[in-house]
Amino acid sequence: MVAADTAETYPKDLFDGDAMHRLAAELFPICRSITGEGLRKTLRILQREIPLSIERVPSGTQVFDWTVPPEWNIRDAYILDPDGNKIVDFRANNLHVLGYSVPVDKTLSLEELDRHLYSRPDRPDAIPYVTSYYEERWGFCMAHNRRRRLKRGQYRAVIDSDLSDGELNYGELVIPGESTEEVFISTYVCHPSMANNELSGPVVATALARWVMSAPRRYTYRFVFVPETIGSLAYLSRNLSHLKQHVVAGYNLTCIGDERAYSFLPSRNGHTLSDRAARTVLSFHYPDAISYSFLDRGSDERQYCSPGVDLPIASLMRSKYRTYPEYHTSEDDLRFVTPSGLEGGLLLVKRCLNLIERNSLYTTTCLGEPRLAKYGLMNTVGNAELKPDTAEILNFLAYADGRHDLISICEAAMITPSRALELVDLLMSAGLVQEQWRHREQAEAAGG
Repeated sequence: MVAADTAETYPKDLFDGDAMHRLAAELFPICRSITGEGLRKTLRILQREIPLSIERVPSGTQVFDWTVPPEWNIRDAYILDPDGNKIVDFRANNLHVLGYSVPVDKTLSLEELDRHLYSRPDRPDAIPYVTSYYEERWGFCMAHNRRRRLKRGQYRAVIDSDLSDGELNYGELVIPGESTEEVFISTYVCHPSMANNELSGPVVATALARWVMSAPRRYTYRFVFVPETIGSLAYLSRNLSHLKQHVVAGYNLTCIGDERAYSFLPSRNGHTLSDRAARTVLSFHYPDAISYSFLDRGSDERQYCSPGVDLPIASLMRSKYRTYPEYHTSEDDLRFVTPSGLEGGLLLVKRCLNLIERNSLYTTTCLGEPRLAKYGLMNTVGNAELKPDTAEILNFLAYADGRHDLISICEAAMITPSRALELVDLLMSAGLVQEQWRHREQAEAAGG
């Protein structure tokens, strides 16, 4: 993060990095999945922080090409070795069980048991995260080094779980703005105890929602907390017509709480308002950020940007899913995700949304270059007061021609988005620029 970050201030009493990390710590032990009580418990905790509505989609519901599966709940699981020692214990770490395992209670040989074990030779001391949502099977996950030390003999495998008709749940919060046009924020709430891949998205989205609610906004904001893939499909199947009519920008938030470089994955279109705002913010404020192609997709941007859906949704991240060594293992923990990492992720999204909020066309009110001293915007002899940088003001005005929107002005005049927002307020107060529009059709036209 560059030094310019410290120049911006946001209310600290809303939800800072420490508060986000405490919320993540509270959520961390819960065994979440794409359905079940763990998912509902997570949504109820988030509901304590923001006024989420919790919606239900019954098992068996058709959602486009998919079907909502039976609801899965688990109470206990373990493996006893030939000496009766508990060598795998779900209650010690909920990653130990293959997600969506059917119930089992049987005694079997090591050779038979081994067909139901999952480990990562490349991360030999980590417990991997593995699931089987749509094919019935059972299994256990364990550290590879521990698996290698298992001795021959008879083992007892117990999984106390059930699959039954129930429901899929998701959370939704709509924060009305001045306009019925919407910014859509999505994150997922379906993974068990992993901090970056799972909890960073929901806690940053929660903090972001509190920030959005703290002041009047131009756009309406829609936040959804869904189980990944099946949840976003279920949500789209219920709301697609409305979303296509109203959503002008949005982001999928995931893996946004560690302290490594920021990452960006564009929409399939690649040139939406969301894409342009994120690229501009990242290029000025986060020069070491990594930009990916839509071909590198892997989260819910797959659904939001699919043909026929075509929502303007990009993904904002720190260490992108699938790229960091701790991904989908027990090493993705609350030491890897930090208060500073979460706060930095939140700042990135705020910067993008601030730019989207103000991204209008601006037109100078003067013909020719204005005499800035007349407006108190230029140092004069005998005036010791520091004035805003004259070159920045003149460069901004040079591109305030009614054809460049704010994002284009940042790029053309080489002005950081945070500084451009200050200049808009300054120059509008001085009567030197006028805002021309803020409507969707014109925004899309300006974006090319």
